[in-house]
Amino acid sequence: MRILVTGGLGFIGSHTVVELQNEGFEVVIIDNLSNSSEEVLKGIVAITGKMPILEKLDLREKSSVQDFFKKYQDIKGVIHFAASKAVGESVENPLLYYENNISALIYLLQELEQKQEANFIFSSSCTVYGQAETMPITENASIQIAMSPYGNTKQIGEEIITDVAKVSGINAILLRYFNPIGSHPSAEIGELPIGVPQNLVPFITQTGFGLRDVLSVYGDDYPTADGTAIRDYIHVVDLAKAHVIALQRLVNKKNENKVETFNLGTGKGSSVLEVIHAFEKVSGKKLPYKIVPRREGDITEAYANTDKANKILGWKAKSTLEESIASAWKWEQKIRG
Repeated sequence: MRILVTGGLGFIGSHTVVELQNEGFEVVIIDNLSNSSEEVLKGIVAITGKMPILEKLDLREKSSVQDFFKKYQDIKGVIHFAASKAVGESVENPLLYYENNISALIYLLQELEQKQEANFIFSSSCTVYGQAETMPITENASIQIAMSPYGNTKQIGEEIITDVAKVSGINAILLRYFNPIGSHPSAEIGELPIGVPQNLVPFITQTGFGLRDVLSVYGDDYPTADGTAIRDYIHVVDLAKAHVIALQRLVNKKNENKVETFNLGTGKGSSVLEVIHAFEKVSGKKLPYKIVPRREGDITEAYANTDKANKILGWKAKSTLEESIASAWKWEQKIRG
């Protein structure tokens, strides 16, 4: 069965390609290499023994998307990761984010709408909840006004998919991720941020390795136990496995609604200082950090209620915070070796 994975050479995409291939799916990747590297294919092959098909194209070019679907008429499902995802950059360059994250989605859906039936999995985010009023966050929590153009593109994306599914043969699952970290246990693939990392864990591992002088902790005056912000950090392999289960649910027509939504997290919140201490424990290194003012748009805490995914998908995150950090550190040491 042939599956399209957009952004399949990226961090979450590449780990999902591995899990799909391990389950016997044939994978076609679309990636424009704007935030990834073709080198990732070597890691995927090293783990699975199989080379996915790579089509280098830009999903913002409508004619390229049309040509792709003419060439691959037997696509049975689409997992859509391809999107820009840096909150700060989206504030500085909103049009780039609206073009990249919305146009590409529309062009994909226009092709799928022409099929009698189509299965679509959307890479969404817990950013749609903003600062939720109660913890842990359930899928029924109200969608808050987005705090960044990036967050807004995820909200708009969900709305577009929901509207299109009502009037077409498209069935969709929206997966709202919390904070993916770690790397494959083989250390053949992992997170490869281009330039200065936007996420906490690669910044920690780069600082631990000596590439960065000091880690900035944004704010220690939050109303939390240690004053630092709390997030739900989920191992990327656990996250990838959820995509395969969601896809199988759609392919086997087990979905109860045209569009279903699931939170993907561990169900546990960890503060920035707890993540730092976890790194220090697994690496045996003292991490230099300094407290700096809060960043605009950062919320106090966000962690998932995962009951729905646990029960309906039969999926549960397995890795602990320390296991996730240890895999990220192993990857950092390998790529710098």
